[in-house]
Amino acid sequence: MNTFAGYRSPYGWRYGTPEMRSIWGEVHKRRVWRRIWVTLADVQSEYGLVSEGQVEELRAHMGEVDMQRALEIEDQIHHDLMAELRVFAEQCPQAGGILHLGATSMDVKDNATVLLTCEALNLIQQRTRKVLLEFLKLVEQYARMPTLAFTHLQPAEPTTLGYRLAGYAQDLWMDDQDLRRLKKGLRGKGFTGAVGTSASYMKLLGAERTEEFQDRISEKLGLPFFSVVNQVYPRRQDYQVLTTLASIAATVHKFAFDLRILQSPSLGEWSEPFGEDQVGSSAMPFKRNPIHAEKMDSIARLLAQFPRVAWDNAAFSLLERTLDDSANRRSVLPEAFLIADELLTVCEEVVHGLEIYRKGISHNLDTYGPFAATEPLLMELTKKGADRQEMHERLRQHALLAWAAVQKGEPNPLVDLILEDKVLRTFLSKDTLREVMESEGYVGDAPQRAMNLVSQVRSELNEKKM
Repeated sequence: MNTFAGYRSPYGWRYGTPEMRSIWGEVHKRRVWRRIWVTLADVQSEYGLVSEGQVEELRAHMGEVDMQRALEIEDQIHHDLMAELRVFAEQCPQAGGILHLGATSMDVKDNATVLLTCEALNLIQQRTRKVLLEFLKLVEQYARMPTLAFTHLQPAEPTTLGYRLAGYAQDLWMDDQDLRRLKKGLRGKGFTGAVGTSASYMKLLGAERTEEFQDRISEKLGLPFFSVVNQVYPRRQDYQVLTTLASIAATVHKFAFDLRILQSPSLGEWSEPFGEDQVGSSAMPFKRNPIHAEKMDSIARLLAQFPRVAWDNAAFSLLERTLDDSANRRSVLPEAFLIADELLTVCEEVVHGLEIYRKGISHNLDTYGPFAATEPLLMELTKKGADRQEMHERLRQHALLAWAAVQKGEPNPLVDLILEDKVLRTFLSKDTLREVMESEGYVGDAPQRAMNLVSQVRSELNEKKM
């Protein structure tokens, strides 16, 4: 059978890692459902509602997911969880009759979704930290290397390559902090029945034991529960999850977009890794298209839209619950994680193999750096007693002439124009003018700031390992 005969989501085979696909795979999801059913029965056995033998039978068959049989039943009853429940019950003749006792579907589904989300977030955090560490290596390597900065996509003053890279690292560090806060705050629905009142469990256990019963299940699942729920956990939690993933996408998108700009031959400063056998274009053999950066920007753009769907699910969850979020959550949550997974995996590969072209960086500094040097020169002239407004105008006139020459493809003549200006030389010697016009030294405290960030991040990450 050709599994590609019909449509398949690219996130099921093309994008994302096997680990993330496995977490959101149907078989793993159903195993988590079964784990929850067994945990429920196990705790119920402590209260005399279920025998230990029945729990052992359930535990023995917990991993035996039979998708073919489950889909046959679902085709008849149109309820995926009940179909899985019936298959599990068929496999456990002694214990099948006590499965799901007191529960509603969302007692199982919602708690399972949060458990899956926790697994997926752990993987995303691992990926985030790997990319962050790759950036830190580059920041350390290039902390002091001058490079031309750009504002409004126009040449500006110099910065350092390490300082620019530190900006991406800082954003990822903030994403990592957001992930930690998010994971710490995640809550499950608990086992509170059809509308969140625990009425069914109070009927089974008595009011005085219901809270303790909930605590025992929470402990065994390793999942805290919300204090107040209805038929589902508050859907704003999904919004928080997707917003955090979208923030990571924004960080990666900015880096990828900057890379695309700097990889263009007109600037020629950076390049993503390009394989020996890689084909850049079907028509133009010479092309080195930034396919990894473009893919990152493409799927990051899609992930940015998912929080809106989660917002709607939260805002339109009417009264104690409506079902109009169910269908979209089947794809929104898994695909959001798979996109984030792909983004970080590709980003790690690109950052690790990032090619830096020193000649391109030097060329751009030589061409446009002298313009940036006019600011420190203006300050130096003013310190020597020159009229600030008059000096500004003289430097502006020189800069306009130099800019016109650069636009014609000629070498930048600005330094020579300034050195030959007799008015400027009444305040500063030729040697001093030349020294001030060395724009590469005009990077402020960028190297120190870049290295300070490296120290802060490494210190925090080491503390988290302890």
